[in-house]
Amino acid sequence: MIDLDYLNFLENILTDNRKERFLQVLKNRTKHFTVAVEDVYQMHNTSAVMRSCEVFGVQELHVIEQRYGKRIDKEIALGAQKWVDIQRHDSNINCVESLKDKGYQIIATTPHENDCVLEDFDISKPSALFFGTEKEGLSPEIMQRADGFLKIPMVGFTESLNISVSAAIIIQNLTSRLRNSDIDWHLSEEEILEKRLAWAKNSIKDIKRIEARYYGEKN
Repeated sequence: MIDLDYLNFLENILTDNRKERFLQVLKNRTKHFTVAVEDVYQMHNTSAVMRSCEVFGVQELHVIEQRYGKRIDKEIALGAQKWVDIQRHDSNINCVESLKDKGYQIIATTPHENDCVLEDFDISKPSALFFGTEKEGLSPEIMQRADGFLKIPMVGFTESLNISVSAAIIIQNLTSRLRNSDIDWHLSEEEILEKRLAWAKNSIKDIKRIEARYYGEKN
């Protein structure tokens, strides 16, 4: 449960414009879709995918680091890491099973399967969209466990797009369709409160000192 007194204490430090901006952004946040990137070697691609998640309202990004340990490229992310929840996994199998346990269908994005093109994808089910490495695509383990396959229709000679470009196209298309649908895709009230608290903490300099003062006065 969120400590509402603590939330109010922190939000009183913020400007009214900042608090209103949080509420406006949270109205368009969703966990109906989530995104997972598997062993992406180029760090700036993972960071760019995170930025697309933030811009188009996807709240969670899952990063599988089975082969390549990495850090988020803050310059490319341009602050998106403050507003998107990053879930790290050391195994592609663990990531898949964790998302399935949460009720997501696993959707592998690939130009080499004929299951579904982007325009025909059914947005009604909560879906985890998996993106693979730049050269190899998704691993056989994820392909075998996928509930469906999704591809961007292409009419040129090139068979694939850079992962960050593919993710931006797919995320924008699906979230736009989602917001224009009757599907209940919004965050819950409890999730909104959690994000208000997290974002307030991310917005306040010297938050540890502020937090210590609050709990010291409370005790």
